[in-house]
Amino acid sequence: MNTAANATTTTQAPVELDGKDLPAHCPNPLMPTWSSHPRVFLNLDSNGSAKCPYCGTQYRLKPGAVVKGH
Repeated sequence: MNTAANATTTTQAPVELDGKDLPAHCPNPLMPTWSSHPRVFLNLDSNGSAKCPYCGTQYRLKPGAVVKGH
């Protein structure tokens, strides 16, 4: 099996966030303690997605999520 196929099979689905989950940060509460890294707050792009610079976890807003600004 080539490495491209391996990378595809090990890719995780993005973590979906709701408006109440903002501000987005990683590691998230569901991650095991052993895989922790310093907490980093994530800026969502115009498509409502972000990627953690430490672990590469993908985050995105759930369809229809209500984001309240200030």
